[in-house]
Parts: sequence; C-alpha cells; structure tokens
Amino acid sequence: MASARQPIRVAVLGAGSIAQVVHLPILSRMRGVQVAALADRDAHTARTIAERFQVPAVSTEFEEVLTDDIDAVVICTPSNRHEEQVRAALRAGKHVLCEKPLALTADGVARILDEEGADSRLMVAMNQRFRADAGALRQFVAGGELGDVYYLKTGWLNRYRPRGRTWRERKATAGGGAFMDLGIQMLDLALWTLGYPAPERISAHMYAARGNEVEDSAALILRLEGDRVINLDCTWNLRARKDRQFLHLLGTTGSGSLTPLAVFKEMPAGLVEVTPPVPASRENAFTASYRAELQAFIEVVRGERPAEAPAEHLVLMRLVEAAYRSAADRREVAL
Repeated sequence: MASARQPIRVAVLGAGSIAQVVHLPILSRMRGVQVAALADRDAHTARTIAERFQVPAVSTEFEEVLTDDIDAVVICTPSNRHEEQVRAALRAGKHVLCEKPLALTADGVARILDEEGADSRLMVAMNQRFRADAGALRQFVAGGELGDVYYLKTGWLNRYRPRGRTWRERKATAGGGAFMDLGIQMLDLALWTLGYPAPERISAHMYAARGNEVEDSAALILRLEGDRVINLDCTWNLRARKDRQFLHLLGTTGSGSLTPLAVFKEMPAGLVEVTPPVPASRENAFTASYRAELQAFIEVVRGERPAEAPAEHLVLMRLVEAAYRSAADRREVAL
C-alpha cells in the first residue's frame, strides 16, 4: 500500500454514467489521489472518458489495470461482472470499492466474503449511508431516543423518462429492474437505520410493463424480529413533476423523517421537535454522500480508518432473492 505521503493510485473499472457523473469527477479532484487507470470494454468510450479526466492508462480488459502500482480499484461495471472483478481485485491485493450490488446472488456475495482481504479491503458503494441526515437519524434510533421503532416506510420513486435499452433493463446483466436499482438501496438504508435486525417474513409485488425483462415498480412488506415492519416502494415510472425519495419511521416515544430531516420526541412537556442541524453543503445531497463515501474509502486505503467486512450484504441479497421469489410465486416467503 502507498504511504501517506504518496498519492493513492486508483483504477476505475467501467466508464458508464455512474463513473462519469460521480466517481471520476470526485476522485480526479481529490487531494492525494490519482486516477491512474480506466478500463471499459468499449475502447472508444474508454479513450474518450480517459481524455476528459486525464487518466494516463486505458484498457479494454480489467485485468490489465490490476498492476503492482495500483493501490485501489473502484468497480462501476454492469452488475453481472461485479463478483468476478471484486474477487480478482482482492486476489491482486487491491482495496476495492464496488458499486451495488456486490453480486447478483447471495451465493455470489458469500464467495466474495470468503476471499482473503474481504474483511479489511472491501467496501460496497451504498452511498445513502453517508448522507449526513441519514446518519443523524440513525443516531436517534441507536440511542433509543425514539423508543422502540416499530414501523418504517421508505421509497424511491423516479419520474418517468424515456430511455433506450441499456444493461439495466436486461435481467442477465442487472439481475432485476427498479427494485435491484433503487429498492435495494432504500432497503439497505432502512435496515441500517434500524441496526440490521433479523428478517422473518417478506411479501413483495412487482410490475413489469409488457415486453420488459425486468420490473418497472416494486412494493414489499418486510417483517423483522421484535414485531417491526419495513414497507418499501420503488419505481422508475412515476408520472409526476419530480422524483421522490423518502423515509419515515415511528417509535413508541418519537418519530423521524427524511427528506428533509425531521425528528420529534415525546417529552414531559409534550411533543417537541428535536431535529438536529445538518451542516449545509454547496452541492446536492446525492453528490455530497458520494464524496463522503469516496473519502471514507481513501481513508481505508491509507490505513486511517478500519474497513468493516460487508457481511450485511449477505443478509441483503438473501432478502432480495426472497422478494423476487415472493413476487413470482405471489405469496409471503418465510426467512
């Protein structure tokens, strides 16, 4: 690993939208970091994006950028390639940040977790966890300040936009549709907020427009230990003026919501708003969360903070598989 005085040399795998909009712009401006290599199967795209962000090494094969002088790898490729690439990067001794999902199946996640270094050199890009408002709300829950949180409703409803067929609309490459793309992030945020309690039963409904390989919308109810419930909705096809993303939770002595952050507690004097101030940012919450996530990853690479084995993603992918099974069979699935 490079010393703290040397720049962290990062290779980015995949030159698609998430790399172009998020990872490359942030990493290329981060002090003490050099984006040293970019790999994408499309040679023209790889060269064009590399020139835009002044990346010196370009390849169409991801193995070719796992050289000795690379410290870390950020994986932004289609989901069906994640498992193979994460395992190869870990075996090459690299630190790895992988966009969600870590693998398309729970068995795939388990294989990754069995790799040497998965417990110390691997992060999954669940940027919702790095939102300042989400972190503040989680502290209220973890500290018991809202009592026993028994119900959480969350959703991510994206406004309908005409789009061409991409890898995200193919089951073989994406593993699913709106639920795999949007729902998995909000499900993880909900479970993380509650401390990842053990799941018991799940019931899901999914809708796919005629001719589509994957679902456009999904709704599920997840029952957890302690008689707690998560209700989740997601869609790519909201017919409205703007996207909606939300999280509301109810506790025996209080409640909390995102976005905006709002927290209320029952006090001796009555119901009181106790919403903490969240530092203002000049950029939108989406970009700010990714910036915080990438900063945390670089700190792990430098040895300035420990990495936690992403074992929760094994639970998450088992839930994802159960949700798709529930929707296909039209029944509740015990976990």
